[in-house]
Amino acid sequence: MTGTARVIWAGLLLAWSTAAAASATDELYNLLRERLALMPAVAAYKWHAGLPVEDADREQAVLADAVLAGLRVGLTPDSSQRLLEAQIAAAKDVQQHWFDAWRAGEPVAAAEDLALTLRPKLSDLSARIVAAAATAGAGHDRARFDRALDLPGMTPARRDRLYAAVTGVATYPDRLAQVLGSGVLRVGTTGDYAPFSYRVGEGDIVGIDIELARQLAAALDARVVLVPTSWPTLMEDLAAGRYDIAMSGVSRILARQRDGYLTPPYHVGGKTAIARCEDRDAFATLADVDRPGVRVIVNPGGTNQRFVDAHVHQAEKIVHPDNRTIFTELVEGRADVMITDRIEVTLQTRRNPSLCATMAGNLTYQEKAYLLPRDQRWLAFVATWLSLALADGSVTAAFRAHGVAPTLPVLPMGVD
Repeated sequence: MTGTARVIWAGLLLAWSTAAAASATDELYNLLRERLALMPAVAAYKWHAGLPVEDADREQAVLADAVLAGLRVGLTPDSSQRLLEAQIAAAKDVQQHWFDAWRAGEPVAAAEDLALTLRPKLSDLSARIVAAAATAGAGHDRARFDRALDLPGMTPARRDRLYAAVTGVATYPDRLAQVLGSGVLRVGTTGDYAPFSYRVGEGDIVGIDIELARQLAAALDARVVLVPTSWPTLMEDLAAGRYDIAMSGVSRILARQRDGYLTPPYHVGGKTAIARCEDRDAFATLADVDRPGVRVIVNPGGTNQRFVDAHVHQAEKIVHPDNRTIFTELVEGRADVMITDRIEVTLQTRRNPSLCATMAGNLTYQEKAYLLPRDQRWLAFVATWLSLALADGSVTAAFRAHGVAPTLPVLPMGVD
């Protein structure tokens, strides 16, 4: 490449990066404006309902949601909170402007429902504002900001505060720094897979992985926030940054490793079959299961469905969306057999005397691990914590506390 070509290419790159930065900041400014533009409607609802402009309880809920939204994109809690505090202060000024105008005799618009219509829009915009602030970088422009935020009720002082908040956002360098700095460990869990993660009745989520999540959080001086996920959305939620670690009896498979990181295993097992005890001898092999007239039930989105789709071709497949009630379908005769992890079969046969394992061995080899975003420093910490928990008996104790004995992976040589 000649010297002239290098200069041209460098100029093009600079122009592209400048345009990209301007686009990112303009998106942020437009989202800020869009949220503030809803304030006349919010004010109208409060006016008709006889409510004050200020709602301290609601403000605290919005700030808490903003902090969690910020953690999805690596923003520090202080950054997210300052940004939404400035936005809320501006929003109250705009609402007060319209209250004053209506007291002076201006006609009041018809009110939209605050809870059903306006707040969902505001919540969505708040999350998008936080995400946009994380990507806006250093491409801010005060003149463009002022033009975007030139709204009735927006004073120069309010614009100054909001501009300082959007230009002062800070992000964490990696996920370990985020968990340590925020004091929050967000654990993605399905709540439907005993003994790893499940609800007792309508109560809290419990299980082996919930107990181990608390131990991991203690090692990080953090508190656990359980983030609901599901087997069909597990990887989508990982990519969206909704959790720091998935702890829910996650199987180690290459499809998950392509998009995230999996720790070394903490339990090994495999798939096997479960059916009513009266039908135990009818499903001793996979060939017995895969026959016309057999109803195979499966929960969607995980390795159970992957196995059934790959190996069951003649039997009828029943996809049951709720893993918490799937074994009731077997007990009550609406399905004949299910293929799932042996550890779950062991637990469910103890809970349901009418259900039995039907095969002596496993159909597959399987490992359980924890799923993380693609962050080497975070993976190294969690893998180290897990290896120590395996060695000191913490993992074994968590399994036994939930009524099952673990099949542990072989520890490295030299580890007792």
